[in-house]
Amino acid sequence: MPEGRNLPRLCALLLGLMGTLARGSDLQHHRYEDMVRALFAVQSECPYVTRVYSIGHSVEGRHLYVLEFSDNPGVHEALEPEFKYVGNMHGNEVLGRELLIKFSQFLCEEYRAGNQRIMRLIHDTRIHILPSMNPDGYEVAARQGPEFNGYLVGRGNSREIDLNRNFPDLNALMYYYEKTNGRNHHLPLPDNWEQQVEPETLAVIKWMQNYNFVLSANLHGGAVVANYPFDKSRDPRIRGRTTYAATPDDKIFKKLARTYSYAHSWMHKGWNCGDFFNEGITNGASWYSLSKGMQDFNYLYTNCFEITLELSCDKFPSESALPREWLGNREALVSYLEQVHHGIKGMVYDENNNPIGNAEISVSGVNHDVTSGVDGDYFRLLLPGTYTVTASALGYLPSSSTVTVGPAEAIQLHFYLKMAPKQNLNVKPHHGKKNLSSTKVPLNLGPR
Repeated sequence: MPEGRNLPRLCALLLGLMGTLARGSDLQHHRYEDMVRALFAVQSECPYVTRVYSIGHSVEGRHLYVLEFSDNPGVHEALEPEFKYVGNMHGNEVLGRELLIKFSQFLCEEYRAGNQRIMRLIHDTRIHILPSMNPDGYEVAARQGPEFNGYLVGRGNSREIDLNRNFPDLNALMYYYEKTNGRNHHLPLPDNWEQQVEPETLAVIKWMQNYNFVLSANLHGGAVVANYPFDKSRDPRIRGRTTYAATPDDKIFKKLARTYSYAHSWMHKGWNCGDFFNEGITNGASWYSLSKGMQDFNYLYTNCFEITLELSCDKFPSESALPREWLGNREALVSYLEQVHHGIKGMVYDENNNPIGNAEISVSGVNHDVTSGVDGDYFRLLLPGTYTVTASALGYLPSSSTVTVGPAEAIQLHFYLKMAPKQNLNVKPHHGKKNLSSTKVPLNLGPR
């Protein structure tokens, strides 16, 4: 129809494409074996800039495969940020899975076609794509198919556990620390946490531990909105509603959510699926409070900023709807990924130019620190403005610099730390691992 012919041209102009785009008509639903074949087909098509690896297994033994894009696959390059997309956390919310498979094919095709925008992204970013975090749940949902799938059938893993209610609850600990001036990042996990989570959750947490992710998005379905942290409310319900729970980086998260919403063909319009979200974005707790979610866990346990993208009213759309959804999300998927290159980044060295890992990077006025990776590089997402930034590490004197961040590429700011005199080698206070995660909360089974 005319709309179908015009949209690809419009989006091609928007993306500044130089190569030939793959037609939307080849979109289809992928069962597990089909998805695995599709990922390895991309790796075969673009062998020098891709790598397929597994982060673990589902309850039923299916691999959780990740497709990596990089000009140096399998290697972290200093000052090159790590980014991830995660789909199909709820097995019956399938659009994210199909979009990420298609996005992988798109990145490969456009790279080979010489699309400068995509080539720059792959050369300057290490991109990790996990199309399905819950392959077992997907198979349950897929057996019913788009026409008959229920709202909850296949949502959980094969043990019917909701994976987005399965991460250690670090919010309760964070809210306690806020009142006691305690630690504001990389909060400790509770004792025996590995025995308390599902295999899929365990695999993703180990993944986070092994890669210093900077930015992420988690793709869901059942609504159309970009949802940002915190998901868990600090306060009990007021007049039947939960209240807005802002992170110290609330303005950045709003900007990230708006980036996706406004690059999406219709999310930003607000009215979708019978709901209205101004600008197509929402604070998670303001919508409804959710405990033990992956989005908040990323922010409180790692350096990674993650938002949750609700992408379709229909959790299991028909194949005929997939081309329109791809065209509606394609530019947004690229634009959001590009946000990983904003703010500041740099190296933390000692006086002999040796990199210092696990140094803390704090920004005056923002009560959330990040840390340098094992190679000594750090990444800090920031809005344009002037900031005082301090690097500190055990055994070294802290160092501060003032930096002005612009709207374009990340500003490089390096730190050289001097050894502290022996009388100043004080151990940083250790914040106790008081486990506040056992508080009972009502189970909420909204889209997230």
